This record gives sequence, C-alpha cells and structure tokens, in this order.
Amino acid sequence: MTENDEQLLRHKINQETSKIHWSELQRFFASGLAISVAPELDLVEVALMFSVDNKDHVKQWIEQDKIGPVTDAQARQWLENDVHVWAVVVKPWILVQHPSQADG
Repeated sequence: MTENDEQLLRHKINQETSKIHWSELQRFFASGLAISVAPELDLVEVALMFSVDNKDHVKQWIEQDKIGPVTDAQARQWLENDVHVWAVVVKPWILVQHPSQADG
C-alpha cells in the first residue's frame, strides 16, 4: 500500500467514524464484535491498522490492554449511563471508544 493509498483510507475511515449511543450497538456486543479502544489511542489509526491487517500493531495494543472486546462491566455501565461512544466499522468489528472509559 502506498502512502497515498494509506492517506485515502485514513480519510475514508475518518469520514465513517461517528458518535452513537452505546445502546444502539448492543447486538454487536452480544455477538462479540464490539472492540473497545482505549481513550489515549487514535480511533482512526486503530481502525486503519485493522483495515490493513497490521498484526504487529494490533498485537502490541492487545498486549498493552489498549484494545480488546468490550467487557460486560463496560457494556453495563455504558448502557446504564446512556453514553455516547465514538464508533467505526472495520468488518466484522465495531471499534468503540468512550473518552472517559479510564475505569475500563
């Protein structure tokens, strides 16, 4: 992938990122497809690494506990508090990020 291709993909991902109520993503959580992204990471960059199948970056983030499946505790808290999360689809995953999820 050329640098220009990567920039175009990054722009496309950025355009597809949106804020959404967590309650609207429950079916993806139930299917195990909702991936939590730590607030200190750039959601677009994480989505880009998923899109280009950069296993090294993704593995490093997993090992650092920066990304991973949304936990039951997160899902429950987000639902109870009716929070909005930033989300982007990288099939089959839905990457979600809540800016104040520091309690994980």
